[in-house]
Amino acid sequence: MNTIRLTAAQAMVRWLSVQMTEDGERFIEGIWAIFGHGNVAGIGEALHGAKDTFPTWRGHNEQTMAHAAIAYAKAKKRRRAMAVTTSIGPGALNVVTAAGVAFANRLPVLIIPGDVFANRAPDPVLQQLEDFNDGTISANDCFRPVSRYFDRISRPEHILTALPRALRVMTDPADCGPVTLAFCQDVQAEAFDYPKSFFTPKVWKIRRPEADADELAAAIAAIQSAKSPVIVAGGGVIYSGAESALAAFASAHNIPVVETQAGKSSLDFDHALNFGPVGVTGASSANTVCENADLVIGLGTRFQDFTTGSWSLFKNPNRRILSINVAAYDSYKHGALNLTSDAKIALQAIGKALGSQKWPAIPGLQADWAAATAAVKAAPSSNALPTDMQVIGAVQRTASKATVVMSAAGTMPGELHKIWDAPVGGYHMEYGFSCMGYEIAGAMGIKMARPDADVICMLGDGSYMMANSELATAVMMGVAFTVVITDNRGYGCINRLQKGTGGAGFNNLLDQSYHVNHSHIDFAAHAAAMGANAVKVTTIAELEAALHAAKGAKIPQVVVIDTDPWPGTEAGGTWWDVGVPEVSTRAEVNAARQNYENKLKDQRLVD
Repeated sequence: MNTIRLTAAQAMVRWLSVQMTEDGERFIEGIWAIFGHGNVAGIGEALHGAKDTFPTWRGHNEQTMAHAAIAYAKAKKRRRAMAVTTSIGPGALNVVTAAGVAFANRLPVLIIPGDVFANRAPDPVLQQLEDFNDGTISANDCFRPVSRYFDRISRPEHILTALPRALRVMTDPADCGPVTLAFCQDVQAEAFDYPKSFFTPKVWKIRRPEADADELAAAIAAIQSAKSPVIVAGGGVIYSGAESALAAFASAHNIPVVETQAGKSSLDFDHALNFGPVGVTGASSANTVCENADLVIGLGTRFQDFTTGSWSLFKNPNRRILSINVAAYDSYKHGALNLTSDAKIALQAIGKALGSQKWPAIPGLQADWAAATAAVKAAPSSNALPTDMQVIGAVQRTASKATVVMSAAGTMPGELHKIWDAPVGGYHMEYGFSCMGYEIAGAMGIKMARPDADVICMLGDGSYMMANSELATAVMMGVAFTVVITDNRGYGCINRLQKGTGGAGFNNLLDQSYHVNHSHIDFAAHAAAMGANAVKVTTIAELEAALHAAKGAKIPQVVVIDTDPWPGTEAGGTWWDVGVPEVSTRAEVNAARQNYENKLKDQRLVD
């Protein structure tokens, strides 16, 4: 027989289990699952039947399960991914935020929420949302704007086309992102005679698109004629595996490199041509180079506003933007001279054309920035509460080449971007969506992707309170990483932004809010209650000792320290466009508005 009779769910699982990478590994490593009535009978039974060949992991929250999957894909440079399945209704909608994370960051994750009955016999089923004007709508339609590909499996034979389309998107470097296959719960259990050939193992090759000859010639000419070029290295460098190519290119032509949040650790922090982080959370060395550059070469960056200082950073009146990106959407932004190409391929082609051409050295800037960061990271000389920068300094002093520091939201992304010294591959930041609650689940996903890495998750008390449940999952799974919680009693980062734009401190720090009882959260006790090894320290010296003790642990280690919510690294950085009210009764807001209007004059939105 040339067919095999399976339920639609069984066929999906069997097909996913034989989709391979060029390295001979399964592209979809496994699936995170929280079962409910929308997926337990169909998908749940299918996963049980494949449990010895296709792993199923159970999380505690649908959103954070997906965060773990997203972090895994990011740590694997988009060469492997994970799937997530949920029930219908609230279970599915919990994943929409995570889908936004994957969508903004261009990361692959396969989302398989249960859906309503295709036959509509029991309508409305438990947890079904009913649209009074459209009978085809379900809660899962909320995934449409945050999915690179969306499909609804309402017949068992639909997976014959939907699954290949899904993997095509997830393995395409230009279209890469989350895929949602809303799977009607009755259809999951329906049988169909599937062709046996459908389950033949398939190898998915990650394409490396080469540049159009005319685009390449124009890009080469622009670089050759530039007097002060700079390379803005984005996440595309890492996803392309172009780290070594970038180092060789920069060294061969003496072109300075600056790094975005996604691109940080694409070049060793101490490389002679690495001028540091760029933009709002950037180094003075990097931003000075960018201000003076007449050609800004975006390499695998989407030019987010934090990178460009809301397009006020690149001040040279003769500046041009050359955008090299695998996605045409990004390479054409802001009137840039576009080169749609894989980053590694583009560097090799341009380097060959440039030959021995070099640009003059830019002295002094890096040493000055290194001195500034060393000062803010140094251990405190008083008994005052430590700053977040001093905590980062302590973590840095205990780190090694194997350390991967990670975070997502609040104070830590800005400070880590500015002052963390990252070797190649030693930095993981979710800053495309900057999603509070990504951190702990993300650390687990990184460790699953890179089991030999020393993964350190740094987050504030606000992010910890947003989503901490996967700490218990990591304990149960034996996935070990270190969590450093800085307790500044609220949302310290957004409080500083509020004050910086003329606002009064309001509703951010806990003591600014309308609470009847003062907050006394024992984070160490909470983490310990979920099974982690947890300790509260009071000094930087105690923090360093705790971090050393955490090395080699078999379960998550949590270290909590109180910090001062007010200070930030004053050096470096540039303006960020945050709208300030035109009308206010407060003098501070009016002054901030005047400064805002002055800064708007520096914006240059299109070349």
